[in-house]
Amino acid sequence: MSIINQYIKNSNNINSLQVEVSHLPKLKSYLKIIGIPFYPHLNSQEKLTSTDIETILKQNHIFDNISLASKLRVIKVSPKSDIAIIWIDIWDVQSGLNTKMLINRCFNVGNYIATIQRANMNPGIPQCKNCWK
Repeated sequence: MSIINQYIKNSNNINSLQVEVSHLPKLKSYLKIIGIPFYPHLNSQEKLTSTDIETILKQNHIFDNISLASKLRVIKVSPKSDIAIIWIDIWDVQSGLNTKMLINRCFNVGNYIATIQRANMNPGIPQCKNCWK
């Protein structure tokens, strides 16, 4: 990587300010977190937001080397349930090492235990799988 960076800096016909930092090719991996309440505050109708989840992930050491590929998506499991599913897209190395280290790991969110699972790619607009809204 340092050889590539040095070549770009020394090249006359390339504007080095317009070139992003070089890195190895990355793979987008898809995960979901289950076991977190959709209404995190007792006796409140305030919903869990993607900002709340980002704060939780930053506080947990198992997400130290993880970079998000897109905004987190939070949906309710079912209309009558109070549990959320959080869909996470992360950047990973080609071997998928970071994803393999996260799958089936558990971590605490307050009094709840959240579990990370592998998910299929979810293209398009996120929709509830129960009511399709």
